[in-house]
Parts: sequence; C-alpha cells; structure tokens
Amino acid sequence: MEPSITTTRSRPLRRISALAIVLACFLSVPALAKQTPEEKAQAKEDKAATKGAAAREKLLQVFVSEPYLELSTGPGRGYPVFHVVENEQSVDVLFRRTDWFKVRDERGVEGWARARDMRRTKLADGSPFVFNLGDMAGFTTHDWELGLGGGDYGGANLISVYGAYSLTDNMKIELTGSQFLGNFSNGYKAELGLTHVMFPERRLSPFLEIGTGIVYVEPRATIVLPEDRTDQTAYIGAGARFYLTRRFFLRADYRWHTVFTSRDDNEELEEWKVQIACFF
Repeated sequence: MEPSITTTRSRPLRRISALAIVLACFLSVPALAKQTPEEKAQAKEDKAATKGAAAREKLLQVFVSEPYLELSTGPGRGYPVFHVVENEQSVDVLFRRTDWFKVRDERGVEGWARARDMRRTKLADGSPFVFNLGDMAGFTTHDWELGLGGGDYGGANLISVYGAYSLTDNMKIELTGSQFLGNFSNGYKAELGLTHVMFPERRLSPFLEIGTGIVYVEPRATIVLPEDRTDQTAYIGAGARFYLTRRFFLRADYRWHTVFTSRDDNEELEEWKVQIACFF
C-alpha cells in the first residue's frame, strides 16, 4: 500500500524545523559574542538609566518658589554652599537628616538644603511642602519623643527613660524603663501606657496617662536575704509638658502605682519625675 500524502510530507517538515532551531541557536551565540566593549558599556548605561528613572518616579518632587535654593556639601552650618537652584526649578527629595534635606536638582547635582528653606518650596499642585520642623509647630505635631530624667519612686531615687509614638496629636503610646535605688531595696521596672495630651498646641500642655508594667524588686538585707520579687503593676497619672526651644521640652509627671503582689494585700506607691525630652 502506498503511503498517504500526509505521512510522506510530515517527516521532511519535522527534520527541517529541527534543523532551523539548531542553526538559530548556533547563529545567535556568535552574534552575542560579536558585541564590542563599547556596546556592552552602552547597554549597561541604558539599564542603569532605566533603573534610575524608575527610582526617580517614586521620589517627592518640589519646586523652588524663592529666588533660589542653596545647596551645601553636607548637613550642617559648617559645610560650604556650592550650588544654587533657581526659582521655578525642581528638586527631588532623597531623604532627611534632622534639619537638613538631601536633594537632587534637574541636572543631577546632589546637595543638602536647610529644612527652613525647604519649607518655602511647593509641590507640583502648588500647595506648600509641609513637614515637621523643630519649632512650636513641630512640638504640636510630631511622630516620636525621647526623654531622660529622674525623680522619686516610693521613697527611692529614680532614673527613667521613655520613648513615645504619636497616634494622633492628642494620643501617644509610651514605653518607659526605670531603675530605682532605695535604702531597703533596689529594682527595675518597665511600663507601657497611653498618654492623652489635652492642649497640644499650647506651649504648656497638661496630659493624663494610664498604663501597666512589670516591677522587679531586689530587697536589701544584712542577716537574711529575702527572695527577689517580680510583680505586675498598674498606674494612673497626670503631668505637663513645657516647650523650651528647637526640638526640646520639659516634662513633669506624677504617677500613682498599684503593685499586685503575691501576698493578700497590694502595695500602693507614688512616683514623680522631671525629664528633658526631644521630638522628631
């Protein structure tokens, strides 16, 4: 029986297709190998430019509204001004370091601009570039606080540090760590609580606080050494903040503690302290 037309044509087509694929693979390798060093360098530059453009799209862009914006070589008054960005030109905001912003202008020049000068720039829609500055406005609205100070805890000398994060201008979540040194016992305590600032826009602003924590007490003894104790504690308190200058303020507060001991009765302790703090 004679083979069909379909069977007779299929085998040569398969052979030709396989041969074409092999030839394409062999031809593509020399073509890639024939790239000159200049072409390879250009390809790398094009790839880097593409990545740079994609990164710049995510940066905040602001426009100079003053006659010019001065750029320094570093984030500080001691660094010289080496470049100015003229009115109506734009800069990309790279990052911030306290009272300085690192920016890049339209020609790719990078430098440091003072935060007060950046406060006078505008966004693309014409609205002002608003951010936290080390002044009364920053005292009213900021994200973080750090403070250090001392006082009294149940008759013992107290050293305390705290950090707080602002949920809103009025409400903050606060973490406190303290060490106390007394005549009859020493110890440490760690507390987590909420602080409600009643008038954050005022220079002197009162606040209320509530929280809980853990206290570790190491009693002193000359004859028999009692067992060390770790107990849970809760507190309520009140205090006030007073803005000083730049990013600094004073904070004073009073806390009334209840220590939940393993005995039948709980202990009640009073605490007061004064701290100097900064915001950012």
